[in-house]
Amino acid sequence: MAFLEYTQVTTLSDTEASLGPDDWVDYPPAGSNSIYTAILSRNEAVKDAKRLKTFLELRDKYVRKKVLFEDPLFPANDSSLFYSHKFNMQLEWKRPSEICENPEFIIDGASRTDICQGQLGDCWLLAAIACLTLNEKLLYRVIPPDQSFTENYAGIFHFQFWRYGEWIDVIVDDRIPTLNNQLVFTKSHRNNEFWSALLEKAYAKLHGSYEALKGGNTLEAMEDFTGGVTEFFDLSEAPADLYKIMRKALERGSLMGCSIDVLSAFDMESRTDLGLVRGHAYSIIALEECDQRPQDTKIRLIRMRNPWGWVLWKGPWSVNSDEWSTLSIADKDNLKKQTVEASEFWMSFNDFKRNFTKLEICNLTPDTLQGEERNSWTVAVNEGRWVRGSSAGGCRNFPDTFWTNPQYRLRLYEEDDDPEDEQVACTVVVALMQKGRRKERSKGAKLFTIGFSIYEVPKESRGCIQHLQKDFFLYTASKAKCKTFINLREVTERFRLPPGEYVIIPSTFEPHQEGEFILRVFSEKRSTSEEVETAIGSDQPQPKLLQPVEETEEEKQFRSIYKQIAGEDMQICANELKVVMKRVLDKHNEIKTEGFSLETCRSMIALMDTDGTGKLNLQEFKHLWNKIKQWQLIFKRYDQDKSCSISSFEMRNAVNDAGFHLNNQLYDIIAMRYADEHLNVDFDSFICCFVRLEGMFRAFSAFDKDGDGIIKLNVLEWLQLTMYS
Repeated sequence: MAFLEYTQVTTLSDTEASLGPDDWVDYPPAGSNSIYTAILSRNEAVKDAKRLKTFLELRDKYVRKKVLFEDPLFPANDSSLFYSHKFNMQLEWKRPSEICENPEFIIDGASRTDICQGQLGDCWLLAAIACLTLNEKLLYRVIPPDQSFTENYAGIFHFQFWRYGEWIDVIVDDRIPTLNNQLVFTKSHRNNEFWSALLEKAYAKLHGSYEALKGGNTLEAMEDFTGGVTEFFDLSEAPADLYKIMRKALERGSLMGCSIDVLSAFDMESRTDLGLVRGHAYSIIALEECDQRPQDTKIRLIRMRNPWGWVLWKGPWSVNSDEWSTLSIADKDNLKKQTVEASEFWMSFNDFKRNFTKLEICNLTPDTLQGEERNSWTVAVNEGRWVRGSSAGGCRNFPDTFWTNPQYRLRLYEEDDDPEDEQVACTVVVALMQKGRRKERSKGAKLFTIGFSIYEVPKESRGCIQHLQKDFFLYTASKAKCKTFINLREVTERFRLPPGEYVIIPSTFEPHQEGEFILRVFSEKRSTSEEVETAIGSDQPQPKLLQPVEETEEEKQFRSIYKQIAGEDMQICANELKVVMKRVLDKHNEIKTEGFSLETCRSMIALMDTDGTGKLNLQEFKHLWNKIKQWQLIFKRYDQDKSCSISSFEMRNAVNDAGFHLNNQLYDIIAMRYADEHLNVDFDSFICCFVRLEGMFRAFSAFDKDGDGIIKLNVLEWLQLTMYS
């Protein structure tokens, strides 16, 4: 009996949700130097080949020219503001010197008081910036401080963001949208301070427009500011030690935000009875534990910040509430001294859990929040993609395709060093991040609902890198998995697993959803993580022309049909081969087909042409027919519904059955190249694929003189190899 295991799904609405594009950046993504990426990007429009200049080069150039920089990649016009609709107001782009006298980049250090939300629904971003200001080292990594409106000023500024595994430098000019000489979007409470407005502009450029920043989760910006590992908590199911987890997170410099979910579009920015705003992001600044009189008990308090710049909280521990009188004078003075601006407020920790629905934590390192000591971690980063029809198999609820998802082998060698823990286990943090979905929002796309499962590799398969098949997952329960599939950019989970060998299966909830992802695996002790790949090769024997023997009845029929079509030279071209094949297939009606296309017939000739004539003689045709009969048997094995087509997901097994061993990227390419819009491969496409595979393997072997699996070709040899196939 198959083992049934169903996957749960959770859907999150964005904080101040809205549609917008994403990930627009002038830099190649991490890992983009692979051959696979080169193949997929070969048809892109020719791009400007000029080297992207660094910030210092550009700034010095414009200082010498005494000209202010104007960013051609993020122009001061409507295209940088929105993509779906125009703003209701006429905005004017101005430089800070046109807005006020004596503009400053940063005044007395960058702090959370410098962040006031404007008329853009990006409170999730501003909540993350407010958290960032609490860690000066992180802050000045994102906001390089050696910038000003006086020394070496040329109207150019730069900011740094973590993007899918690497830090990138984003350059902007200092023209900012205004209305009536006032900043429209993020601003500082000081009229002549502009670092927060320019940081928001750089982040908008990274994503394509200001409108793209409307709606998101605080975790997304926290990751982009730190490269950290994020964790998400549903406060209705919060762990018992949540306060301890949060306290240790703050001690270690982690960034935290929280919000209240909206149930419908009508709830967006509506207020609770106590003044909190639904669908709005708040920053968490501090936690305190104080003595409360006269009960002589401890009260846990949490300090929060509203990016709007003012406080709406009307509950216990709000300004001038009676609860303050229960604290000692020392505790009261200490707490009020910490509240440095009007946008900050306190509430009890219990009220926090009752009023808010989700908590987001971005850990600067994956050190366990429950532990008292920091540990060094082993980190592995794997990049992959889900391809429709090949490796986009969906979650465990779809057993026919789940096994086709990318698989990553994880080996844990040593247990944790914890003398008080009787369980022999290794701590592992698995983080799955989907890439580039925000940029598709302008086309109506949203974040995929994603997650992952972890399986223990059976003993007989350990040490052997091979893709686990469908039957394994039908009869095997997962060893661990994320709590729920969820529509966040990154899903992170912490596990404790015994030493051993495991396979991680990242997937979308629904099958057939295409996208790229990064899988990061952190472990306290030595471990390895790598994608499961098959060694590329072919078990196909080298072709040998049939020796003259007594003809069978079938061969006599071939000769008769062949003679009717071929000319006096007894050779056939592609058009003639198409006719011959149609007649032969009609006599062998195991598969209902309209025959082969002209392009497939040309590939057949290229495969079997041994004398370079571009035609087939009778012996070559016989050998081709024998090949087709072998491949026809494989096709029938997977065409279970007799529809004369097979699922593109089955091509992986069919190709293996034919003796071809490919890697995951090649299986993806086969699905993209040969499957139709319904993810099916018909008989003609099936044979064309196999013909080309054998032809390419055979050509490679001809060039690989010493058999080491490496060939060296000049451009003409490469063209000869690929053009005649």
